[in-house]
Amino acid sequence: MARIAVGGFQHETNTFASTQATFADFEMHDAWPGLTRGPELFDAVAGLNLGLAGFIGAALADGHDLVPLLWGSAEPSSYVTEDAFERITGMMVEDLKKHGPFDAVFLDLHGAMAVAHHQDGEGETLARVRSVVGNTIPVVNTLDLHANITEKMVAMSSAMTIYRTYPHVDMEVTGERCYRLLQRLLAGEILHKGFAKSPFLVPLSAQWTDAEPNRGFYDLIMAQDLEGVANSDLALAFPPADILECGPASVAYDPDPARAQAAAQRIMDAFVAAESKFDNALLTADEAVQQAMSEPAGPIVLADAQDNPGAGGTSDTVGVLEALVRNHAQKAALGLLWDAEVAREAHAQGEGAEFDAPLGGKSGRPGQAPFRGRFRVERLGDGIFDCTGEMYRGTRTNLGPMALLSVVDADCDVKVVVSSHRFQNLDQACFRHIGVEPTEQQILVVKSTVHFRADYDPIAARTLVVESPGEHPCRLTNLDYRHLREGVRLEPMGPEHRR
Repeated sequence: MARIAVGGFQHETNTFASTQATFADFEMHDAWPGLTRGPELFDAVAGLNLGLAGFIGAALADGHDLVPLLWGSAEPSSYVTEDAFERITGMMVEDLKKHGPFDAVFLDLHGAMAVAHHQDGEGETLARVRSVVGNTIPVVNTLDLHANITEKMVAMSSAMTIYRTYPHVDMEVTGERCYRLLQRLLAGEILHKGFAKSPFLVPLSAQWTDAEPNRGFYDLIMAQDLEGVANSDLALAFPPADILECGPASVAYDPDPARAQAAAQRIMDAFVAAESKFDNALLTADEAVQQAMSEPAGPIVLADAQDNPGAGGTSDTVGVLEALVRNHAQKAALGLLWDAEVAREAHAQGEGAEFDAPLGGKSGRPGQAPFRGRFRVERLGDGIFDCTGEMYRGTRTNLGPMALLSVVDADCDVKVVVSSHRFQNLDQACFRHIGVEPTEQQILVVKSTVHFRADYDPIAARTLVVESPGEHPCRLTNLDYRHLREGVRLEPMGPEHRR
């Protein structure tokens, strides 16, 4: 039986976004638990689709003694503040010192955290863990498929496993895979590391793993599992991160050092060979709405990909809403639009009331303005509901006061689900809990890039990806990178970055 410290610290940082992640953001419960320290961690993550939950379940089943550190995550945004990072890693270091010694450490990390004073949040976190526990015991971790894996992360970690699906339906399974690697390390086996980096970036809108060429990469990884490689993985990376080592990378682990590097390189060779095959087809808001209206039956799902709060977007831009009204859309519902002010006003007015309001467009994004109109309050909610889709199964949200509003306009039938907190619409419960049945709509607009597909694709007659204003650009050539290393192609088959 081993004594293993376990915890998690996650943030996906869009350095081009406007709002930083503060300590209070990590404290807040949204769909995932707020900052939780000590024994309460086990109950907080139990039953959730998280790497930490998967690791804990597998390790406890084998009788290991687990010592909880902390769990903390915040909705994607710009940089994590220095205060938040120092306080949270400080707690982790304090508890490692207080409750040690340990035989191993497991951390559920994201891999794309950038901090106000550190480009590489995870590399720095792992280094601080190493400063306490030393270099002789295993330190293992899980990473998101969108991780920007750095040399420091690879050096500080004994082994890591990475999600293999986008939408991330395998987070818990990834934690279980990490535990199996740790078992080998605890048994005294040496796992050598393989690592390879991509020469180009891929926008999130082209990273869906159920479509080619991505599906082929993960088929190759599964084949390497069957061939006996201890583990190999590919991170497609989080491109709106202006850091030196941004970009896709492959990792592999094996007792044979040559086999480990060959496995990582084999994945990267396949990735580079497929550069011309990535699909990043985007429609304007008007094109998407018009196509959706022309379809004989719905629901037609429109992904407002660039205003995805799960990638740092503000979730309050109104470009698609304006297109729905402008094109006289019928049986259309949009969500979730973040506007705490309008949500409060709707609650003050009550169900059935009509009022004029500027909706959305209040986050200060340049060139953005609210949608000004008259709205009817169709239904009110407290923002607390259970997610029912595969990715967020077991989670209960807490999004603050919510309202279902209809646009008062004789020429359209458009409803908007307004929330008090930012939250990616990746689950049908976002609509259903407040009275909108997704299957009965002609048009469903979701502020999401790919994660929505896990729960919405099974009901969608067609899915269209929309290029509308937002802080998560899906055309990477529009981003002003300053720290990214020179020579990286900004998109598949795109121009090379020059400083």
